[in-house]
Amino acid sequence: MRGPAYTAGVSRPSTDDRPLDPRARQLLRTLIGRYIRDGEPVGSQTLARHAGLDVSPATIRNILADLEDIGLLSAAHASAGRVPTAQGYRVFVDSLLQVKPLAEGELSRLRSELPAGAGTQNLLGNASELLSAMTHFVGVVSVPQRGQFAFKHIDFVPLDGQRVLAILVFADNDVQNRILQTRRAYDPAELERVANYLNQHFAGRPLADIRATLLREMRSARSEMETLLAQTVELAEQALAPGDEDMLLAGQTRLIGVQDLADLDRLRELFEAFARKREILQLLERTVHAPGVRIFIGEETGLTPLEGMSLVTAPYAAQGRVLGVLGVIGPTRMAYDRVIPVVQAAADALGSALNPGAQPS
Repeated sequence: MRGPAYTAGVSRPSTDDRPLDPRARQLLRTLIGRYIRDGEPVGSQTLARHAGLDVSPATIRNILADLEDIGLLSAAHASAGRVPTAQGYRVFVDSLLQVKPLAEGELSRLRSELPAGAGTQNLLGNASELLSAMTHFVGVVSVPQRGQFAFKHIDFVPLDGQRVLAILVFADNDVQNRILQTRRAYDPAELERVANYLNQHFAGRPLADIRATLLREMRSARSEMETLLAQTVELAEQALAPGDEDMLLAGQTRLIGVQDLADLDRLRELFEAFARKREILQLLERTVHAPGVRIFIGEETGLTPLEGMSLVTAPYAAQGRVLGVLGVIGPTRMAYDRVIPVVQAAADALGSALNPGAQPS
């Protein structure tokens, strides 16, 4: 049974376009399945035992040679077994893979650990951790821009000297604490007056709208109101600024023990890419408006550190608006039939948890 719809991350790399006959398809499916499971090159004798075809090992060797010629398999030397290429994985994922829906117990786990009303930041962190835990690879989630959620309430607490703690509550129940460095010290009465003004006049509006309105009102205000607005603008400029968190990663260290990633230089490049985040975030953003699961294999990512890796992604949405993308990064030798339904189910569960109370602008 085929599970959720999924598509190539990019157009398929050039290979021979000749259609595979049923025997070649069965051998390719069996070989890649065995290689994903065992991590060892697969030979004709193994395929003769496990492919379920009534043909001789010699015939199997001839078919494997044809698959190698068209770029779907490779071998270290003539007598070795074969391993799939990135193009071979692409054909496997696009037309040979059978994906089953996620087991009910795992769906229940996703729902219970991504509960509605938990706050966006907590939900995103839990989602990345769950993706990593359930696949044993790296879980990644792009963070929605705060401007997509309405402002609900703010409080200010004076700290030492010219520092103020701003406590922001958003309509998606996310709570953020921000330390503000002000030009002068504020007393509690001033801070309360500014908070009351913001809560009374701007609850339910997005951050960018609030900041623009304050500046416009300040230009036309006079006397006492001007003083209040000046205080409000100084505090709001920092308190209501967009956050700088753009992506959450979990489980990077799980890749250290992966057989296919034993090269320390490759691992270092990969971890540096995780630390930078920017390139991976741009890759995620390419999929934000693509429905369903998308899969990038090896060089399809366009990122040198991710060669030999695969990225499986799906967008998550609330109230009909896509808020971001989540996914799993792991070696090309991953169990796609396992990872694909986990990613799709996690996107669905996260979207459902964000729906109640979430009000994108």
